[in-house]
Amino acid sequence: MTFPFKLVATDLDGTLLRGDETVSERTREALAAATAAGAAHIVVTGRSVPWTRHILDDLGYDGLAVCGQGAQVYHAGEHKLLTSLTLDRQLAGLALSKVEAEVGPLALAASRDGLEGEVLVGPGYQVHEGRLPYVFVEDASEMWAAPLNKVYLQHPELDDDALATAARSAVGNLVDVVMAGPGVVEILPLGLSKATGLSLAARRLGVKAADTIAFGDMPNDIPMFGWAQHGVAMANAHDALKAVAHEITASNEHDGIAVVLEELLRTGSLAAPH
Repeated sequence: MTFPFKLVATDLDGTLLRGDETVSERTREALAAATAAGAAHIVVTGRSVPWTRHILDDLGYDGLAVCGQGAQVYHAGEHKLLTSLTLDRQLAGLALSKVEAEVGPLALAASRDGLEGEVLVGPGYQVHEGRLPYVFVEDASEMWAAPLNKVYLQHPELDDDALATAARSAVGNLVDVVMAGPGVVEILPLGLSKATGLSLAARRLGVKAADTIAFGDMPNDIPMFGWAQHGVAMANAHDALKAVAHEITASNEHDGIAVVLEELLRTGSLAAPH
C-alpha cells in the first residue's frame, strides 16, 4: 500500500506530546512506519530551539524541525540553526505600548534568539513551573538587551482569546499576535507563522504543500493547516482550529496522530472528512 503523503508535520504540545511531555510507543511506531513508507516527519512547534532540543534528542529525531512559530529552521541531527528570524525590538516595543494603551499593564516574557537563547520572565508573568528553563528578571527592560524571536504577553484579567483579540486589534500591521496554548499569547514578526517556517523546511526537503499532512491543536496551527494539503485537529484542539480542520482525530492523550497514520498506512487513503 502506498502512503499518500511525503511529509508528516506535527505540532508538539497538545499534539505529539502527552501532558507529561512524552510520546507514546504507539505514536512512535506509527511515525516510524510512515517514514519507512517514504514520508519525512517534521516537528513544527511554537517552542524555540532551546525548549525543543531535549525532546527531539529523546525521540532520536535527526531531521529538520521548525521552531519558534516558524522563526527557526533547526537541523536536529547536527544541532545547528539553519535559519533564524528575529523580532524588531523597536516595533515590538511600540506594539506593546499600543496594547497597554487599550487593556492596561501587561506581564511580559521574551525568548532570546539563538541555539542557547534563554527565555526571560518579567515581574508578574505566570510560568508553568518545572516544565522548562527560564530566567527571572526584576527589571523588564533587561529583556530588550539582545535579539529576540518573540515576546509573551499575559493580562491579569483577560483570558487568552480575549487578550489575543485585543492585542491584534491594537497592533495593526506592526507585528503579528498568536494564541499558542493555555496562558501563551505571543508577539511575532509580521508575516511569520508556522506555515512560513514549514514552507522553508519543505523546500529544503524537496517536498510540496500538496504532499503534506499536518497535525495540531491551537490557533497558531491555523496557517499550517492552510498551507498543508490535509489538516488534522486533535480532539483536545481549540475550536478555532477545529473549524478549519479537514479531519478531527483522537486527543493527544489517546494517540490521535497514530490513529490517522495507521489508517493511512492500512488503506493508502484518507478517511471521509468530518
